Amino acid sequence: MTIKDLQPKAVWENFYGLTRVPRPSKHEGKVQEYLLQWGKEHGVDVKRDDTGNIIFSAPATPGFENRKGVIMQAHMDMVPQKTADTKHDFLTDPIETEIKGEWVGAKGTTLGADNGIGVALALSVLQDKTLKHGPLEALITYDEETGMTGANALKPGILKGDILLNLDSEDEGELCTGCAGGIDGIADFSYRTYKTPEGYVCYRLTVKGLKGGHSGMDISLFRGNANKIVCRILKAVIDEFPGVKVAGITGGSLRNAIPFEAEADILIPSADSRKVKTLVEKKFEESRFEYQYSDPGTVMFYEKQAKVAPRYISPKVIGNALKAILACPHGVGRMSDTLPGLTETSTNMAIIRTQKGHLTVISLTRSSIDSAKMYLSDSIRYVFELAGAKYSTAGAYSGWTPKLGTPMIKVLEDTYKDLFGKDLRITATHGGLECAIMGAKYTNWEMVSIGPTIVHPHSPDERVKIDTVGQVWKFLTAVLENIPEK
Repeated sequence: MTIKDLQPKAVWENFYGLTRVPRPSKHEGKVQEYLLQWGKEHGVDVKRDDTGNIIFSAPATPGFENRKGVIMQAHMDMVPQKTADTKHDFLTDPIETEIKGEWVGAKGTTLGADNGIGVALALSVLQDKTLKHGPLEALITYDEETGMTGANALKPGILKGDILLNLDSEDEGELCTGCAGGIDGIADFSYRTYKTPEGYVCYRLTVKGLKGGHSGMDISLFRGNANKIVCRILKAVIDEFPGVKVAGITGGSLRNAIPFEAEADILIPSADSRKVKTLVEKKFEESRFEYQYSDPGTVMFYEKQAKVAPRYISPKVIGNALKAILACPHGVGRMSDTLPGLTETSTNMAIIRTQKGHLTVISLTRSSIDSAKMYLSDSIRYVFELAGAKYSTAGAYSGWTPKLGTPMIKVLEDTYKDLFGKDLRITATHGGLECAIMGAKYTNWEMVSIGPTIVHPHSPDERVKIDTVGQVWKFLTAVLENIPEK
C-alpha cells in the first residue's frame, strides 16, 4: 500500500505528485513548472507572478456568484533535512514516503507535508467540479521557509478575494487566528588562524540524535540544542586543558529548525589525549542525563582523525565566542498570558559556522508582541557585542494579531460543530505564518488558518496523521459551501 491508496484519494494523489518534485527553499523552479503544468492539464486558470508565486483562479459554481471570494493559500517549498546516514539529494531526488500505522512519514528525510499537504488540498478543491463554492483563488507562495520571500514580494491588487484560508496549520481541530513575528540575528566573530604545532592529535566531536524540530511549534518542548551541547563540552575542555585548540565548529542548518546535530574538530597535545577524552565523555553524559526524556536518542561520537587539521582558530576568539554562545538565550522566553500553553516569546540558536576567518552564529527570535521580540533580540545583540562580535539583524516581520468574533469565524465554528459534533479550538501559533505579511497588504481580508495534524516538521521525524487529512478535507469543502454573501 502506498499513499496514493489513501483517502481522500485526490488529496493524497496530489501530495504524491509533489513528493516526486524537488522543492527545497530557494530551489523551487521545478515545482513551479509542475504547478503551471498541473493547471493546464486540469483546465484551471494559472499564472506565475514576478517573484515566483503561483496563482490559480476558478469561477463560482452556478448560484454561488454572490458569495465572498476565497483565497486558499499554502507554500510550495519544504525544509530539506535528513539524517546523517541518509543519502539524499534534495535538488534531484524524490521524497520516499512510508505509511507507519496512523501516520505517513519519509525515509530518513523531512516529509514535506509542511506545506505540501496544504498545496494538495488546494489543488484537490480546484480539480473537483462537484464542489459548491463562490469565486476561488489559490495562492501558492515561493520560499516561505527561509524568508517568506513570496509573501513579502506579493503585490497588492493581484488577488480579488475577501477571505484568506491559510492551509499551513499543523493541528486538526484548531483554528489559528494569529501568529508570531520574527527577526534573524547574525553574530560574526572575525578570527586569525595559526599553524598547528608538532605533537598534536586531532579529534572530531559529534553530537547527534536529538529530536530537533520546528523552532516555533516545538520550542516549548524544551528539547536539547546540539550547538549548545557541543560548545558546553568545548568550554569545559579548554578551561581544564588550555593547550587544546579548536579547528572548526559546525552546527545546525536552518534558522527555523532546532539544531539536532553539531560537531567540532579539536586539536589536543598527545600527552593529554586520554584525559581530554575522559572529560569529554563526562561532560556529554551530564547533558545526556539532563535531556534524557526530551531527547532520549542523543549520542556522541569522539573519533580520532587520520589527518591533523593544519591550522587552528585564535584561542581568544574561540574563548569569547563560546562564552557568548553559552550565555546567549535559547528556548522559551515567556509564555502567553491570554492563550494557555502558547509560547509568546522565544529564540532559537540555530546555526554555528566557522569558515574563511569568520565564526558566525545565527539565531531566530519570535514573539507575538513586537516590542518583546525586539527586546529579546537586543539582549542577544548585547551579549555578542560584549564578546567582540559584530552583530546585525535581518528579515524582521510583525506578528498577525487575532481578530475574534468575525462572521467568517462563526461560519467556521458552526460548520465544524455540525460536522464533528465538537467545538473548534480557537488559538494562535508561535510559528511564523505568511498571513502576517500578506494581511498588511490586503487589509480587507479576514484571515484564518487550518490544517491536518503534523508532528516534528523541519526534522527527519516529520509525519502527518492520515485521518486528519480527511477531516480537514471534509471541513474545508463544507466551509467553502457556507461562505457568507458579499
